[in-house]
Amino acid sequence: MVTPFRQFVLKVHSRCDLACNHCYVYEHADQSWRSRPKVISAHTVGRVAARIAEHVRRHDVDKIDVVLHGGEPLLAGHERLDEIARVLRGALDGACQVDLHIQTNGILLDERHCDLFAEHGIQVGVSLDGDKAANDRHRLYASGRSSYDQVLRAVELLRKRPEIYAGLLCTIDVANEPITVYEALRELQPPRIDFLLPYATWDNPPERPSPTAYADWLIAVFERWNADGRPMSVRLFESIIRTTRGDASLSEAVGLEPSTMIVIDTDGSYELVDSLKVAYDGAPATGHDVFQHALDEVATHPGVLARQGGLENLSATCRECPIVTSCGGGLYTHRFRAGSFDNPSVYCADLVKLISHIRDETEMPAHKIPYAGLDSLATGSGSAADMERLADAQLSLRRALIAALRPRAADEVWELFTRLDRHHREALEAVLAHPYVRVWAVERLQGEGEATYLANVAAAAMIRAGQDVTLRVAAGHGAVHLPTVGTLHGVDGDTVTLVAQAGEIGTDGTAKHEWRPVRTVSCGDFSLVLEDADPHRDCHQWPAADRLDASALSAWRHSFEAAWFLIEKEYPQYAQGLRGGLTTLTPLAPAPTGRDVSSTARHAFGAVAAALPADPATLALLLIHEFQHVKLGAVLDLFDLFDKSDTRLYHAPWREDPRPLEGLLQGTYAHIGVTDFWRTRRNVVRGAAQVKAEEEFARWCGHTLAATGTLAGSQALTPLGERFVARMRETVAAWQAGEEAPWS
Repeated sequence: MVTPFRQFVLKVHSRCDLACNHCYVYEHADQSWRSRPKVISAHTVGRVAARIAEHVRRHDVDKIDVVLHGGEPLLAGHERLDEIARVLRGALDGACQVDLHIQTNGILLDERHCDLFAEHGIQVGVSLDGDKAANDRHRLYASGRSSYDQVLRAVELLRKRPEIYAGLLCTIDVANEPITVYEALRELQPPRIDFLLPYATWDNPPERPSPTAYADWLIAVFERWNADGRPMSVRLFESIIRTTRGDASLSEAVGLEPSTMIVIDTDGSYELVDSLKVAYDGAPATGHDVFQHALDEVATHPGVLARQGGLENLSATCRECPIVTSCGGGLYTHRFRAGSFDNPSVYCADLVKLISHIRDETEMPAHKIPYAGLDSLATGSGSAADMERLADAQLSLRRALIAALRPRAADEVWELFTRLDRHHREALEAVLAHPYVRVWAVERLQGEGEATYLANVAAAAMIRAGQDVTLRVAAGHGAVHLPTVGTLHGVDGDTVTLVAQAGEIGTDGTAKHEWRPVRTVSCGDFSLVLEDADPHRDCHQWPAADRLDASALSAWRHSFEAAWFLIEKEYPQYAQGLRGGLTTLTPLAPAPTGRDVSSTARHAFGAVAAALPADPATLALLLIHEFQHVKLGAVLDLFDLFDKSDTRLYHAPWREDPRPLEGLLQGTYAHIGVTDFWRTRRNVVRGAAQVKAEEEFARWCGHTLAATGTLAGSQALTPLGERFVARMRETVAAWQAGEEAPWS
């Protein structure tokens, strides 16, 4: 099946008024320009337009780009350019959308050109390599005279005509200072900058003062562009960002998308990508032309197909590379060596470094989580910044859930939410961040009826903000619960009018009430809600405990204080994540068997539930273990790591019953924390405790490593999931070998 062409580079003039020494047309192996007509004829343009129209109609192509090119296309003159545009528009405007472009050195550009291009809707790109010093390294007249001032004059003309100003094309020279080049180009306010690697092959490699000189140059520009807030489009950077997310590239320079470009020279001959002129004499030739051959015939040419084969047409080295889906082997021309294109790019090392850097520094599309942050979380711990991003994402999800309940809310309650969001957002977000607010919202959205409890959420935020409030709220089992604030006991009915004034909380009735503020546990400056009252907390695998009496409350506080001290001292890599995401500790009823029990709930981000264990070290282990589930649940809220349609069950080494894929992934990730706990524990205890720690480490390390193998072999992970699980596996494998993980 033919892949239709969508981009046509039309050579309208084959000579140039500059003598740039890096030009692929005149300065490299292919010298076919010498035998071509200087300017394309009207007859040839007509045949070109007819062939393109025939092609787009046959394949129902809805949009194409036609680039007027050279040599220097402005040498064709005003009248010929006007004629070319009219012929192309006349033949194609009824067949598909046609975007016309022209790429010029700008030397001859004048107001008449600008009027002409505006009339025909032609976008103008100008070649400029930076400031005067950078530009004059290569873009000179044959006499050696600078072209810089004339190019700048052309760009100033275009800045006054923004409707036709497409941007700037810069060929990189690493001898130029990257930020100086970037700033010179940025000052000209281009809508887009194209940075091009110099055309080179393995037989004629680029000059490079260091193994990754081009990556280092581009990384410096990327960092500055990113810090500036990306003031203009940079096609290479945006293509890398897009391909790391699984989207299509914007350029042939990277990505696996099939090439849909063909070149048509001034004599009507079809050529492959014209940068191939640097490979060998005749490299771009197809032997076809617009007079004798339809574009469908050209589409079956081996040289065209070679640029459309995706992964299968890359070298073995490229196919095994972890960044191949983004790199795509680089530009086809850059792979040439000794008669073959079956090689990595001559810029391979640069592409690996550049793409890896941009990938790691780029925020993921969902709630701005960088790839580097996701990699960090995959190791099991994750930084405070990683947890802050997850927590922010969860807050966004909860705001969305609350907004979805708007049709069920009373007008006065929603008006209160609006006022809180405008004037007391911090207080509102503190309440929305409570784990069981989301649990309630999800349950309510899955069911019918009113959302009266929204009033309780709003009232809690008002009280936290120090505001008086009188509001009809939900009640149940003789109490009104205000999340993160406390519970008012001794009320009757399903709803009551809550009155909070001057720090006093009650109802508009005459009955006496008991106000029980929310309880906390703490160690130093770290404090958690000890949630033994929220009516929505009983959502865990094990039943929630009843309200704690004074003795149980004291035991919890003493145990948490000792457990947190241990975590901060011995497990700081987990302490920072716990600080960033753990907000709530929910007591569970003790298990009838007396064994330790703990749990999390899928929608209760920030909460860990546990029955009070016998010693603080076990509580520390339970907190680390369960918080792994909390983190991964938040990741899974944002990203697809596996095929959710996979219904198979998989063996988990730590339990008898097989697990669905998500259950195995959750368990494996949680047991990275367990493995790490015992890995560290071996070095801080002695005697029988040390022997136990060694045994537990060996057991959980083996189990976890085996489970990562099962996950990796499932064939049900997404590319992002494969990457996540690979990092998990590498972490545990390093521990098993007695080493620190490479990224520790």
